[in-house]
Amino acid sequence: MARREPLNREKVLDAALALADEEGLDGLSMRRLAKVLGVEAMSLYNHVSNKADLLDGIAERVFAQVELPDTALPWQEQIRSAALSMYRAFRRHPVVPMALVTDLANPTSARAMSRVDALVGALYAGGFDDEGAWRALGAVNALVFGSLLLSTGGFGGDPGPHAGAANVEMYITELNPAALPHFSRLLRWTRGGGVDPEADFEQALDTLVRGLVEQSIPF
Repeated sequence: MARREPLNREKVLDAALALADEEGLDGLSMRRLAKVLGVEAMSLYNHVSNKADLLDGIAERVFAQVELPDTALPWQEQIRSAALSMYRAFRRHPVVPMALVTDLANPTSARAMSRVDALVGALYAGGFDDEGAWRALGAVNALVFGSLLLSTGGFGGDPGPHAGAANVEMYITELNPAALPHFSRLLRWTRGGGVDPEADFEQALDTLVRGLVEQSIPF
């Protein structure tokens, strides 16, 4: 009989993230996770304190996938790089932003928060004071999480196509083009495959960064 590899926190978190990606947050339970790992549920508590610790752990793992910006770059390029990497990491695992925005996960480790710290550092490098940095960070977070919310259908859909794709035909059928000519025209355009969520995000991010540059105070 092959000897089973000993369980550790990293393996538990890897399995938890994979399970949450597949079955959503509602499908992630200690009992279900234990079954996936082939162990008793109580043995998981040797590696995680409770489900909140589990969710913090998988959030930390996804934060760790966000690439730290190169501090040698101009501050605005650091903002763009960090925000785009955050968007991509969270879009691969939309259950994590769902856990974050609903306060189910609140990771506080340096491993997770170093990405946020890098963003704030870039804002300070751009000459923002504390209030300005706070508001600018909020704008970046709103863009990242808002774009993910829209492109994944509430953090629960396929992160590949845009979330509204399945509903476009219903809208086209139900809407009166004479009464709503502009929206009807736009919906018909989306049916042609022109929607690219990541390209949409990048354009919105570029617009935001230009606005931040206008507000910055050069040293």
